[in-house]
Amino acid sequence: VQLQAYGGGLVQAGGYLRLSCQASGRTISAYFMGWFRQAPGKERDFVAAITSSGGRAFYADSVKGRFTISRDNAKNTVYLQMNSLKPEDTAVYYCAAGVWTSDYSSMSTYAYWGQGTLVTVSS
Repeated sequence: VQLQAYGGGLVQAGGYLRLSCQASGRTISAYFMGWFRQAPGKERDFVAAITSSGGRAFYADSVKGRFTISRDNAKNTVYLQMNSLKPEDTAVYYCAAGVWTSDYSSMSTYAYWGQGTLVTVSS
């Protein structure tokens, strides 16, 4: 599975962005999908994940209530709607695909990774 993330950019605090992750090479309908982010000088952290059917979603505490993950298996695409953005949300955002485990926030759960898309939130 090849993953291509896009939709990043520069936005003011309080604004919104929607990231997309387009998959190719294989359908993602069987995969558990996640978003991670990496701020400058920091480790890559879990942001959100969604089950293969889209029936359940999971979020990091830092984004709960502001971010929404969704998927459209017919379009082979996963989305991350980010509202009420804060300067601390500034990071490179990565999408990833894996097989479901209870350890959905761990990078090791995900076998496939896309390149990142940069989100910059100005204060």
